Amino acid sequence: MAKTATINARIEPAVKTKAERVFAAIGISASDAIGLFYRQVVFRKGLPFDVCIPNATTLAALHEAESGGGEVVHGSTQDIFDDILNEG
Repeated sequence: MAKTATINARIEPAVKTKAERVFAAIGISASDAIGLFYRQVVFRKGLPFDVCIPNATTLAALHEAESGGGEVVHGSTQDIFDDILNEG
């Protein structure tokens, strides 16, 4: 089917920039991402993720992440698994 419908939406510039970096990293355009989102809404007959009010723990984690705290950088996938497995 031809792509002829248009969507116009306003979004915060910083969110747009960050999202487009993610899209570029996985090799898709913003239009592709929006199309994927719409297809998932149709397929699931609803949003493709939970929408809820975050609890205090989640809010604290979000604030920490937004302020640059709590970030752990790993060199490889194996490093990630080693880190996870050695926590317990």
